Amino acid sequence: WETEEMGGKVKAMAPVEEVDIAAARYEPLVLRAPRLTGFPLRAFVWLLESPLLGPIVTSVLKKHNNMTQMLQHTVIPDRPMFFPEFPPQEPEQGVVTLGEDRDPVERVEEALQCLTPYDPSGRFTSSDEKNPFLYWKIRDFAHAYRSGITTPSAVAEHVIAGVEEWNNKKPPMPMLIYFDAHDLRKQADASTKRFEQGSPISVLDGIFFAIKDDIDCFPYPSKSGTTFFDKIRPVEKDAVLVARLRKCGVIFIGKANMHELGIGVTGNNPN
Repeated sequence: WETEEMGGKVKAMAPVEEVDIAAARYEPLVLRAPRLTGFPLRAFVWLLESPLLGPIVTSVLKKHNNMTQMLQHTVIPDRPMFFPEFPPQEPEQGVVTLGEDRDPVERVEEALQCLTPYDPSGRFTSSDEKNPFLYWKIRDFAHAYRSGITTPSAVAEHVIAGVEEWNNKKPPMPMLIYFDAHDLRKQADASTKRFEQGSPISVLDGIFFAIKDDIDCFPYPSKSGTTFFDKIRPVEKDAVLVARLRKCGVIFIGKANMHELGIGVTGNNPN
């Protein structure tokens, strides 16, 4: 609605509780913005980050898409949302909220208590032979490590063999864009020793993870599916989620490929 204020009209968005969602109609707008890949994208990023040209380019894009006119003199009565939910949800019965600031190992252990009791009888018997596609889950690996059925080092050799097999196909079909067999064996050896000493860190100790290329996992670079991003933004430490998983004993096998800056759904990346 529009209100009179200090001699002029001021637009105000209605509070969310007064909006009839059923009556709302989505009208897609035609946005005038460049769709770039490769070198043009790199040049465009350079322009946006330029102290002199960046504000000009941003202003032009906002003007062409009516962003300035849409928000100018508009009052938004709702408070900003720091979490993707509105209105705030009431705690659900039977749901445990784990504080984000707590130690990662404690959070994993508390989450583990919410699961049904683990029964290995159906996972490590001759019945597996009748179902060759019965993939192990996290708790299956944890049980196997603690029972001496296998070790993280033994699993690491299977992972290395699988990665190398696909790398050597013609044409190559690499599972990972960054992979270091020596580093993987080093992580797996440390985990194996913890199990031999009877002191695994958590249920995630010895579990193998691949990290998408837009998430920092030191010492690998983060290219985000481009040919240049790692050159302008070096990786100096793990991302928070990687650091927390690593603290729980997770073994990182390398970086998985992705679309250029995540723009696309087909799985193809010419870079």
